[in-house]
Amino acid sequence: MALPIIPIAMVAGAMALARNVHISPVDQRVEDRLDDIGEGFAAHRNPNGEQVNASYRWKRVVRFGKSGPAMEIDASALGRLRFKKVN
Repeated sequence: MALPIIPIAMVAGAMALARNVHISPVDQRVEDRLDDIGEGFAAHRNPNGEQVNASYRWKRVVRFGKSGPAMEIDASALGRLRFKKVN
């Protein structure tokens, strides 16, 4: 009998992720910056090419049924990848 490897791996991954999550207080500066992100994907590189910043925002309204309740979904993300030469 073969073991269901994928479900076992998913459960193990979820458990490992849950152990490393910590709840921190809301930082209003971060909230304001996420609200300023335009919809879609954008990437920016500084003139020296040492750092790449990226942002993504997906905002939609989902309605349940023709005249049912609606819910707005707003997903935003910021990312940074920095390269630094080390001796």
